Amino acid sequence: MPSSWSVRTDNALRDYAEQLCDIGRAAGLDRVGIAPARPFDRARHAIDDRNARGLSDTMQFTFRNPARSTNPKFVVSGARSIIVGAVSYHEAMPQTPGAVAGRVARYAWRDNYGTLRLALGAVADELKSVGHRAVVVADENALVDREAAYLAGLGWYGKNANLLLEGSGSWFVLGGVVTDAVLPVSTPIPDGCGACRRCLDGCPTGAIIEPGVVDAARCLAWIIQKPGVIDRTMREAINDRMYGCDDCQDVCPPSTRSGRSDGTVDSDASTAQAFVDPVAILAMSDAEIIANFGRWYIHDREARWVRRNALVVLGNKAARNDDAARAAIARCISDADPHVRAHAVWAAARVGHHDLVPSDDPDAMVRDELRCLPPQRG
Repeated sequence: MPSSWSVRTDNALRDYAEQLCDIGRAAGLDRVGIAPARPFDRARHAIDDRNARGLSDTMQFTFRNPARSTNPKFVVSGARSIIVGAVSYHEAMPQTPGAVAGRVARYAWRDNYGTLRLALGAVADELKSVGHRAVVVADENALVDREAAYLAGLGWYGKNANLLLEGSGSWFVLGGVVTDAVLPVSTPIPDGCGACRRCLDGCPTGAIIEPGVVDAARCLAWIIQKPGVIDRTMREAINDRMYGCDDCQDVCPPSTRSGRSDGTVDSDASTAQAFVDPVAILAMSDAEIIANFGRWYIHDREARWVRRNALVVLGNKAARNDDAARAAIARCISDADPHVRAHAVWAAARVGHHDLVPSDDPDAMVRDELRCLPPQRG
């Protein structure tokens, strides 16, 4: 039998843990739980496996240093607990603009991580006010946020490798507060996918090669983010995607039900950047592109990768009689950056503007594109 002192201590810890969760909810968290700050052995094994099999492609993030990203004690020495929070970013899809538009993945429509960090900051402030160390981690590659959320009982791993929150699916950004405070931890919840495989069947490039395992080299979300020339075999699959890909979430039953549950954000749709104008982007300076889309992951903050994506969208969607799109492609064929020129000649050929395509180029990358031009879209 525990002593009465132990019972009182346990009750006090539970009360304080609930107080911390309440602070997080009041500050904007939709879901909150507590995970133990022990090494994430399961996540470490998964990352090592993906790296060994070449499935992480050139992706860095938490794959670069798994020994660090799977051990909370690298964030806070002597860490004992992680208060994990989730903020919903699901919104109804606005009406598609009439002109050629580049689609943006839902999580990037607005700065949802700003809301998450502020809410977690309120929890950290409370912990620090009573003498504990507490550090906020959210989308910083310091820790595998999904594994912390799983251990905190917020959801289970779906077959698309996303964390699915009970009743609301995967439309959440995740983060936590790593602390040396000893707190009672939550219980992980069991798998809720069962025999469903809609995400595997719905991935446009077959990137989900087995339940829970994604080949980054075939994942459109990563292909659109990574630097360099986009593989020609993947450009048509990108279609009108300017940033990110939501297909495996759009077909997921728990995630599609979130539109009819408490997982949908009540926001002003007019402020959501669900679509962007690729022609307008190609008229922007580097500074304007970074100012407008700085919350996106843009490798080394180089605007060339945003221009590259805009050209792929135009190649896939622009009409041959769209004079504005033609003019934008023509300017890019003369761009100083060979990455931009390479995708511009592809876009010109795909739309049918063969008169814009040069016969040669001083850069080998562009010459390779000229030798492999696509047929005009039907």
